[in-house]
Amino acid sequence: MSVGAPWACLPQRSRGRLHEEQTGTIRGPRDAFQRDRDRIIHSISFRRLRSKTQVFMAPDGDHFRVRLTHSLEVAQIGRTVARALGLNEDLTEALCLAHDIGHPPFGHAGERALEEALAGQGGFDHNGHTLRTLTALERPYPGWDGLNLTWDTLEGLAKHNGPISSPEWALAAADAQFPLELAHWPSLEAQVAAIADDIAYDNHDIDDGLRAGLLCLDQLMVVPMIADGWRAVEARYPGVERKRLIGEMVRAQIGAMANDLIATTRSRVAESGVQSVEEVRAAGRCLAHFSDPMREAERGLKAFMYANLYHHPDQVAAADAAHRMVSGLFAAYAADPALMPGEWREALPAGEPWRSRHIADFIAGMTDRYAIARYREAVGPIELPEGF
Repeated sequence: MSVGAPWACLPQRSRGRLHEEQTGTIRGPRDAFQRDRDRIIHSISFRRLRSKTQVFMAPDGDHFRVRLTHSLEVAQIGRTVARALGLNEDLTEALCLAHDIGHPPFGHAGERALEEALAGQGGFDHNGHTLRTLTALERPYPGWDGLNLTWDTLEGLAKHNGPISSPEWALAAADAQFPLELAHWPSLEAQVAAIADDIAYDNHDIDDGLRAGLLCLDQLMVVPMIADGWRAVEARYPGVERKRLIGEMVRAQIGAMANDLIATTRSRVAESGVQSVEEVRAAGRCLAHFSDPMREAERGLKAFMYANLYHHPDQVAAADAAHRMVSGLFAAYAADPALMPGEWREALPAGEPWRSRHIADFIAGMTDRYAIARYREAVGPIELPEGF
């Protein structure tokens, strides 16, 4: 693909992979970042995202988003923004597709349970677990553990939210194996991927919340950004039923946020004077950004969504049940490793902290439905909230 900006990451200038590989086109004429993207798509951990919580846990409805569909939507937004800014679309897409691979079942509720279970063994963080999964737990190749992704992709995944001064153990292990310069900002591709994630869930969670009946349109009108968007859509399509206008409002808002991100990032890059990806990393600040008005509007939307959707009583009840299941699974496997499948049981380390971390690795890889089934098998029956 053609990359126009001097501050874009180029596959021919990649810092390479930890393990040397034979070159050639035996598996097709792809560059290094395209191979990274394809390895992520073909990985087992990526496939499992189809049954992991985005907002609603193990949803009954086929139309609700899960981690997989969310990641695909983030990638679409990320590619569009990267193309407009002259960045590397393939690297941006790889980062967007892989950014949630480290999430355990049941989203943040499952993450909190594992963090508590590993409190004395280094804790748990989904971003660090993404790196652990891609560098150690995925094992499709005979010569090494992990997917052997390029440094550029691992760097972007490690610090897409910015520099890291105190990495937790899983990220620290990945950094020790293949130093990722955690104290510096990442590439613009990684910065764009992070904001594409925000744009996707800010807007698509509105759609899912309305579909689930936990939000109503009139309730959303207290958010100035939503109210302005809704009035514009109603004026453009007078007389059209509300249900058909919701999707148009969401699409228009995604477009407005993406356009704002593109314009503001162009301006910040020009002001910074950076002329290479190395200068982007050394800039000392995030260059991919919303404008101040858009940032404030987005913060207002987030505050509304936390108060009215993410902390909705139905969601809290589901999160409590999810927390009990993940905590119960960890306790059961720690007390009786024979309950784990043979491959995981046989590989269980004898000493801490690796014994507990190994159990957490197993649980973190579970899908929502698999975790529910294993809980009922290893612990006992559990009553789940309606629609769980």
